[in-house]
Amino acid sequence: MSTPTNMHTARMALNQDPEVRRWVEDWLKNKERSVNANMSDEEFAKHWLYVRPERMHEGAIEGIAAYRESTSE
Repeated sequence: MSTPTNMHTARMALNQDPEVRRWVEDWLKNKERSVNANMSDEEFAKHWLYVRPERMHEGAIEGIAAYRESTSE
């Protein structure tokens, strides 16, 4: 993944590599959870199902950047 990150390359990386997709989804889910810390686990699970597609799309670039950073260490 040495291509400069833009929305298209980030989404392609998520669609082509299930391991990267899982990592980014977990990262985004943890980020979303920290914002909604007052929700119970059950409430958050329902919330995540609703917002997941939007967060995965919006957070693709940021998530790929975080993945690259975590794997370069």
